[in-house]
Amino acid sequence: MVLPFISLYIEEFGSFSDDYVQTWSGWIFGITFVTAFIFSPIWGRIGDKFGRKKILILSAAGLGVSILLMGFANSVWELFLLRLFMGIFTGFIPMSQAMISTQTPKKIAGQVLGTLQTGSITGALMGPMLGGALADVFGYAPTFRWTSITIMASGLIVLFGVKELLVKKDDNESEFKSYSTKEVLLHVIKNPVLLVVMLLSALVQIAHFSIQPILSLYVAEIHGPANIAFFSGVAFSAAGLGNLLMAKRWGRLGDRIGYTKIMIFLLFMAGIVYFPGAFVTNIWQLVVLRFLLGISIGGLVPVRIAYIRQEAPLSMQGEVLGYNTSLRFLGNIIGPALGGVISGFYGFMGVFFVTSGLLILGGFIMLIAWYRHEYEGKHSHSFSSSRG
Repeated sequence: MVLPFISLYIEEFGSFSDDYVQTWSGWIFGITFVTAFIFSPIWGRIGDKFGRKKILILSAAGLGVSILLMGFANSVWELFLLRLFMGIFTGFIPMSQAMISTQTPKKIAGQVLGTLQTGSITGALMGPMLGGALADVFGYAPTFRWTSITIMASGLIVLFGVKELLVKKDDNESEFKSYSTKEVLLHVIKNPVLLVVMLLSALVQIAHFSIQPILSLYVAEIHGPANIAFFSGVAFSAAGLGNLLMAKRWGRLGDRIGYTKIMIFLLFMAGIVYFPGAFVTNIWQLVVLRFLLGISIGGLVPVRIAYIRQEAPLSMQGEVLGYNTSLRFLGNIIGPALGGVISGFYGFMGVFFVTSGLLILGGFIMLIAWYRHEYEGKHSHSFSSSRG
């Protein structure tokens, strides 16, 4: 609800230059993910041992308090420090994904996680539009306070409405063996495709979040100042709508034909769709491109997590997903800062060009890793068997 107008909120703190606002928008947007990067594996390991419901409730409470206090910030530095504190508790959605993943059969993991993604994106779809409308009517600071109420309400829903079931053990001892952190990391490193999938989590987030903190400024440039918070929310929400329509379908398709194939296709699609954003001349062209971007980006999250569910034993999945989340947050740190710096030096067009290139690069990296695993590995195995 508040992300579309972070940069506009900063402008209320004083008379700043455009370069100053763009740069600080990137840092304030990204600083949350510094602490989130550190704490995600810790929460994941705690969740593996003690259950994830308690972590979800704690996360909702921490997020609610920090966003509430943002509504009372009086300077850029106060907002910066509150976003830094907020990162300790950021991870409600990733922890929800871990909780559902560990209680879902592998063969339908993509479809179920796609359904979860649909739910989270429904909030992402409605949030920016509602937040933009509230900001236009009541102002930016009160909107932060309303947002904190909705987050605390989600914690109450988890507390009273969610039951975490104990997964019954089967004959596969590796699923329930207790793993040390070193063993978890070695499992990831020894699985090349899994390692690439997790590293691509950072690359995708760098690309996706490079434009996020300055999107409202871009909207203002192509549309003008009239109802800027609302139209920024529409531009944000367009990607959410595409995500909402396709996330479950991508997950179901990944269950059928393979998660890596879907990831490769979606990375190339997202890179191609991002490029024309540099040349739009009105808000609705941008909205259409954001919608197409949502269609492609929307499938990457559930498909990636379904692949991790497939490759990681059950008793280490929380920690592995925690590392995956940390890498996503690392991308969230780099992306906004990179976008702010690039836009400051080369303008908004430069951000779109770099972002498109990163996504296409990610597609090639995933394609090479998949090819080596599927074809070169099998060919090598067959050759050694024939010699034997």
